Amino acid sequence: MSDPGRCVHLTTERLVLRRFTPADADELVGLDGDPEVMRFLTGGKPSAREWVESTLIPRYLEHYRRYGDLAWWAAEERASGEFLGWFEFRPTVEGVRAEVELGYRLRRAGWGRGYATEGARALIHRGFTDAGSGVERVVAYTMTVNERSRRVMEKCGLGYVRTFHEDYPETIPGSEHGEVEYALTAGQWRARAGADGSGILEP
Repeated sequence: MSDPGRCVHLTTERLVLRRFTPADADELVGLDGDPEVMRFLTGGKPSAREWVESTLIPRYLEHYRRYGDLAWWAAEERASGEFLGWFEFRPTVEGVRAEVELGYRLRRAGWGRGYATEGARALIHRGFTDAGSGVERVVAYTMTVNERSRRVMEKCGLGYVRTFHEDYPETIPGSEHGEVEYALTAGQWRARAGADGSGILEP
């Protein structure tokens, strides 16, 4: 369980999203050490501890300094404090808050329980209702063959935009089918949620 003095960004019915700290290195290494978690990202290869400690965590901390509310968030199960993974909700262009990328990476223990949808919806709600956030569009990307991730995007109201191909350093299974982009604008979200933007509806 994490330090109760941690900086909490938001809570949902079952989740706590908080800031990362250097003490989370073990959790991140463990998360990325599961080949199934990394299947659609690196073909199953883990992230090196040295990279997590010297590059990844400092990147997270820098985003808190620069953007405050638009960054990566450690996800914990609210009831137990167990680390589940993380959510990403940060600018796609440096210094520009209008468009943010939504992402999520959860341990297998959290799969199939609706956690990804719950956390993602909460971040979208915060982004579109917080007057100071400046968020006008949310985008998300995944491999075309990653059906689970695509379904989460759809449950959060994001719609398919395009399929595109990137040059992978190493080919991984399914990469020949390309990547997909999904997106949701503030206007679309408010039309679904109601005039005051207070609700989150199923697509």
